[in-house]
Amino acid sequence: MKIRRWLLLDLWVLSLAAISFYGGAVSYGIFFGITLIPVVSLIYLAAVYFNLKILQQIESRNMVCGQAVPYLFILQNESFCVFAGISVGMYSSFSTVEKLPGDTEYELLPKDKKTFETKLTCKYRGEYEVGVKEIIMTDFLKLFRIRYQIPHPVKAQVLPKMTRITMPRSIGELTTIVLREAFRDQSEADVVVRDYMAGDAVKQIHWKATAREQKIKVRNRTGEEKQGISLLWDTKRYSREARQYLKVEDKILEAVVSLGLFLAEKKIPFSAFYGQKGIVTKRVRDIGDFDGFYKDVSDICFDGEEDFHETLRTLADSGSLHESGIIFCVLHQMDEEILRIAEKFDGTGSRMVFYVVTDENIENYVRQSTERRKVIAVSTDAKLEGTL
Repeated sequence: MKIRRWLLLDLWVLSLAAISFYGGAVSYGIFFGITLIPVVSLIYLAAVYFNLKILQQIESRNMVCGQAVPYLFILQNESFCVFAGISVGMYSSFSTVEKLPGDTEYELLPKDKKTFETKLTCKYRGEYEVGVKEIIMTDFLKLFRIRYQIPHPVKAQVLPKMTRITMPRSIGELTTIVLREAFRDQSEADVVVRDYMAGDAVKQIHWKATAREQKIKVRNRTGEEKQGISLLWDTKRYSREARQYLKVEDKILEAVVSLGLFLAEKKIPFSAFYGQKGIVTKRVRDIGDFDGFYKDVSDICFDGEEDFHETLRTLADSGSLHESGIIFCVLHQMDEEILRIAEKFDGTGSRMVFYVVTDENIENYVRQSTERRKVIAVSTDAKLEGTL
C-alpha cells in the first residue's frame, strides 16, 4: 500500500513538472486526474463506512469453555455502489470462529449481503469480547485503509470447563483410604493421639493421655469424623494482562470443577474453601449439590488482594481442616512459606496434594513430595485426564 502511495506521489510530481515546463490541456488534465484519485478513493471509503451494516450474534451469552455454540455474522451493503476490499478482524486471542478467515477480502454488490452461519468456541473462562472485532475497508486502488471498530462487540460469559476424570492418578490410593475409613463404625476407638490444636472439639480430648503427659492431647478418630475431604484453591490475580492471567485462572477452575465432579459422582462428600474477601465455605455431599457448587465456582472473581497463604494459615489455625483425610490445594505458585504452613497438618493425620498451575519449572518443589504431601505441576495447556 505504501508503494502505491509513493508511486501516485511520483506521478503527481511529474504531472506538476509537466504543467510547469510544458503547459497545455493534456498536462493539466493529467495533473487534475492524478490529484483527484485520492479524493475519489476517500469519498468511496466514506460511502462504505456509512452504508455497510454489520450484525453478529451468538446463540447464548453464557457459554462453557471449549464448547462450540452457533454464531451468526452478516455483512450488508445498503448503498447503490459496489463495495470491494472488505475484510474482518477477529478477537482471536481468547476465541475461535470456524470458517470465517480474517485475511479474506469480500465484495458486495448493491443491496447485497453475506451471511455466515458458523460456530464459535471460547478458549478460557471469564467475560470477554468474542467474534468480529473490526471491519477493514480498502479502496479500489488500495491506497487507503480504514479500520472500523465494532461499537457494540459481543461479550460472552464463559463458564469453567468440566473434564471428567476416571481415577486421578495422584490420589487413587488416597481415595481408597478415605472410602475405607468412611465405612468404619464411628464408635471404633483410635489409639493414636496428638497435641491439641486451636479449633479441636472438646469431645476429642483424650483425658487419660492428657493426665499422663501433663499436656492436652486429642484423639485422631476414624469413621465419619475423619472421613472428610477438603478442596481449597487460590483466587489471587497475579497479573494485569488478560493474556497472562486468563490461562492460569481458567486451568485452576477447570481443575477445581473436575475434582469436585469426580468426588460428587463417587458420592464422596467434600468441603470447599476459597478466598473472596473472606473465606467462603461450601459443603458438597453428592452430585445433587454439584450444580450449586459449579455455579459458585463460575461466579468467582479473582482479586489481586486475595492471599492464599493467609487463607491456608487461617484454616490451619482455626482447625477447619483437621478432620480432613485428604486436603486438595489448587494454586498458581508454590513457595517455602506454603510448605511451612502445610507442616501444621503433619500431626493431624491428613494428607495434602498441591496442584500447582504454572508453566514455570517447579521440579525443586515436586522433589520435596513425601508420602503424606504431594506437589504436582500442571501446565496451563495440560489435559487434566492423566495429569491430576
